[in-house]
Order: sequence, then structure tokens, then C-alpha cells
Amino acid sequence: MTNKQNEGRGRGGMGKDEGGRMKDENRAGQAGVIARYREYLPVSATTPVVSLGEGGTPLLHSPRLSAAVGRGCEVFVKYEGLNPTGSFKDRGMTVAVSKALERGAGTLICASTGNTSASAAAYAARAGMRCAVVLPAGKIASGKLVQAIAYGARIVAIEGNFDQALEIVRALGAGEEFAIVNSINPDRIAGQKTAAFEIVDELGDAPELHLLPVGNAGNITAYWQGYEEYGAAGKASVRTRMIGFQAAGAAPIFHGEVVARPETIATAIRIGNPAGWAQATRAVQESKGLIDIVSDEEILAAQSWLASAEGIFVEPASAAPIAGLLRAGQGITESRFGASSIPDGCQIVCTVTGHGLKDPEAIRSAADRPQSVAPNEAEVWRAINSA
Repeated sequence: MTNKQNEGRGRGGMGKDEGGRMKDENRAGQAGVIARYREYLPVSATTPVVSLGEGGTPLLHSPRLSAAVGRGCEVFVKYEGLNPTGSFKDRGMTVAVSKALERGAGTLICASTGNTSASAAAYAARAGMRCAVVLPAGKIASGKLVQAIAYGARIVAIEGNFDQALEIVRALGAGEEFAIVNSINPDRIAGQKTAAFEIVDELGDAPELHLLPVGNAGNITAYWQGYEEYGAAGKASVRTRMIGFQAAGAAPIFHGEVVARPETIATAIRIGNPAGWAQATRAVQESKGLIDIVSDEEILAAQSWLASAEGIFVEPASAAPIAGLLRAGQGITESRFGASSIPDGCQIVCTVTGHGLKDPEAIRSAADRPQSVAPNEAEVWRAINSA
């Protein structure tokens, strides 16, 4: 394995030019996904690009996850929490907002479980546009809500769930006043597929397996589209199997029926009727993949394990594929995705979609409160080494 694979892709380095001024060593990555992958995106030379330098997120080799799977497999984590607003949504938002601005839209609108609202609000601010966000009251992680407020969005909380919020947004977006920037907007999917391009560029080919959380189901479609497009361009030869994980209490695709009252600690995937259901099903079928479920207990255990074992802190929803992979590594056979689903010696990529600071409540509530001690060396040493 190369050092490049081991260390993953960074955010780009800074050096000095001949005049001593700071210069960007990785302009394409810093400029954002449109600059890097323009030929694969629905933009033209006249499209006004709205970017915050999204993309170029690390693809980290995970030695302990690899060991947990065993059998010569290599596991990589695509750490999307290092996008500008802390989630994968920024990849699609740069394209959606750029196109909305090109079409002359004045106000963006979205329904959200949190991450879309933060991203839409940030890119609206960058573009000088208004942003309206419709949220399910009391169901949004505090870190995400604070972001939308800080970026200046107009926030409307409804006494309902995400699916009802999206219905309202669809109705309002049917007119000319608002531009919808949820993943029902194909420009969002176009931007999000660039993560698959980055993975192939980094590994030299597509991985055999790609695991990711599934909520509104746009991202699994986007990755599959990206792998297929790179395959058609001759840049990838492996046909990746797409493996999606839903929370057990919010698993409509897994069960094949709408969940009227979805419930899970993983707020980002607390969705009972995904807008991208049909497209996600097609991606799973075409890739010979599958959808599985994990419990909230498995999600929280995986979130804690990934942080303490690999130094990668993610929000609960992001830990869903990690939970599924750890379970498969234990040889549990009752699940759809088990040890038999993993070929010997294969490469596996897990996308973790959001940073842990987006939704830290579960970790915070489970942690012991630090005890204060006297300000001297002996007491501090004793506290460090106490059982």
C-alpha cells in the first residue's frame, strides 16, 4: 500500500511563491468540486460558481477496521465531515446553488433533518441569496441548527416530521419564488457524485464494496452514478457493490414500506419516506448491492469505537455503515450484510457523512463528567492513573 493511500488526501498545502507570498499547492482541491470535475457536471463556462472549497476530503486507510474484517481486506473511510459545513451536502450544494443563481433564483428553500439546512444556508450566504429552511420541530441536532441560524437562514419549524416538511417544500418550490435545493434537485446528485471520482482517483480504481448510511437516499444514488460515469470513461474497471444502512427505527427501504413515525438517535437518517427511494433501489439492484439495518445501540457503539480506535469522530448517522461492517466482521449471519458478503482481499470504502460536532449529544450524555482536583502535580497524577 502506498503512503498516499495510508495517509489519505489532505486539504491541500500552502507554500510560498518567488515573492514570498503564500500560494496554494492544490488549487483544484481548494477551489471546489466544480473546478476539479467541471467536465462531468451540468455547468458551462458562464455558470457563476458558488464555492466554499468543498471536496478533497481525506480517504483514510483504517488499520483497525481492516483487522476487524480480516481476510486480507483493506478498509478506507471517506471522511466527509471535513467539508466546509461539516457534511457531504456541500458537494451537491455548490452545484445546486450555482445553477440556481444562473437561473436567476432569489431564494433557496429546503426541508432538512439538519445538514442540508446548514449547507444551504452557508452557500446562500456565499451567493448573496436568501435561504428558507423548513424543519421538524424538536428533531434537529443543536449543532446543525446553530449553523443555519449563524448563516442567516429563515427557519420555520413545523409540528411534523421531515417527510411532511419536504411535502411543503415541494409545493412551495412548484412556483417561481423558490429554488429547491434538497436532493430531489438533480444538481445536488451531480455534485455529490464527485466523492466517487475522488475515491477512484485516490485508489486507482473503484472499490469492491462501498458502505454508507441511507436517509433520504440521494447519496447512494450519487455514488453509484459517479462510479458508473468513471467506468464509462475508462477510469474504473471494478464494478462496486453499493451497501446502504438504515437505522432500524427508520428503515422504509429495508422493509419495503413507508414508516409513518420514524425514530432513531441518528437524526440525519430519521426519514420514513425517502424522496430518492426509487433511484436508490435502482442503484442497489444495478450494483448487486443491498440495504441492511442497524440498531441505535449498534450505531452508538460504532460511533464511540471509530473515535477511540481510529481518531475519527462522526455524527451518529455516519456510524451506521461502520456498525454494519463491524457486525459482519464478527461473523454474525442473521443480517443481510454478513461475512459472506465480503470477498477475501477486497477493498472496502465506508463513507462517514457528517462530523461528530454536528450532533454530539449522545457522546456527551454518555460520558462521565470530569472531576476537579487540587492544582498540584500529585493530585493530577493520581487522577490520571486512578481506575
